[in-house]
Amino acid sequence: MSTVAFDIEAVRSRFSALRSRLAFFDGPGGTQVPDEVIDAIAAYLRESNANSGGAFETSRRTDALIAAARLAAGEWLCCSADEAIFGASMTTLNFALTRAAGRELEEGDEILVTRLDHDANISPWLELAHDKGLVVRFVDIHDDCTLDLDDLRRRLSDRTRVVAYPWASNAVGTVTDVTAVAELAHEAGALAWVDAVHYAPHGPIDVAAAGADVLICSPYKFCGPHLGLAFGRAELLERWRPYKVRPSPDRPLGARFETGTLAHELLAGFVAAVGYVEWVGFETIVPYERELGMRFLAGLPKSCRLHGLPEMEGRVPTFCLTVGELSPDAAAERLAERGFAVWSGDYYAVEVMNRLGLPDGAVRVGIVHYNTAEEVDGLLEALAAF
Repeated sequence: MSTVAFDIEAVRSRFSALRSRLAFFDGPGGTQVPDEVIDAIAAYLRESNANSGGAFETSRRTDALIAAARLAAGEWLCCSADEAIFGASMTTLNFALTRAAGRELEEGDEILVTRLDHDANISPWLELAHDKGLVVRFVDIHDDCTLDLDDLRRRLSDRTRVVAYPWASNAVGTVTDVTAVAELAHEAGALAWVDAVHYAPHGPIDVAAAGADVLICSPYKFCGPHLGLAFGRAELLERWRPYKVRPSPDRPLGARFETGTLAHELLAGFVAAVGYVEWVGFETIVPYERELGMRFLAGLPKSCRLHGLPEMEGRVPTFCLTVGELSPDAAAERLAERGFAVWSGDYYAVEVMNRLGLPDGAVRVGIVHYNTAEEVDGLLEALAAF
């Protein structure tokens, strides 16, 4: 019995996808989408489909939608609408923004990344280092999969230009003290570059409070469509020279880093997704997910090995498991046969898996706010049967 005041049936009624017999614990790879997001995408394509900047009605509607999407992004990230940037994906945006920032970097400059990171916040820096003679250093993690801040302090130097780190690990669920990391980066004269993809569905984002200079996330992880969203501090966006075609606008600032025509229908879905999450409210999402996470941890069979923090303190409800003697793929296949969607492998968190000594990766169970206690109990029962 839930002790959190949360109308789960009202939430689930907004998702046609949840009428399936499949229990979705695959949220870290992409959440399900409420019907209002689907309807917003379809409505744009039916009623407003046009490129921007024209004098005719559908083009004007598109211009209004883009403006509304920037306002929604500013609301979501607690930043100016001008500081919001849209792109095809977090990875695409990160390659574009690291390239722009890289114009100011010189041979021998250092970038710090962490072993908690998704590779989308590592490989762009490795590729830039390859091209420009930069040095990429890895900040280690403790055995419990928390970030080693002492190791971060040791690796900072007068050559450090960027510290790139995740707000939450997509593999093991660890939440990073983003404010503390940003303060250390800024003390060293470096930029704080935050991957908030995995944190975004689990808690509110305030880029100023987090101390972020750049922050990137993915709306399809918080019940929206497949696109990327970034924040860049205005002073940086003004200063950096973007890779763009000459006729594209220089205002608003974020538009300087958006290549080509935006996926306008997905912006309509994004606006609807932000409205949906605001309707639910993080004030109820956070405690409800915490309760489900505690339920999962308390009932985890002894045959399952948890990699990461054993309690909900300091994490989101994403769990990395070794299931008995089964390979991760075999365990995921057996769970799928029983009606449970989970992921297996490394989920692009290559460094975490290497650090944990898991060459084949692990099973990942991701709980989000539309999951139920009954689904959690069913999953635990299925795991106990292996």
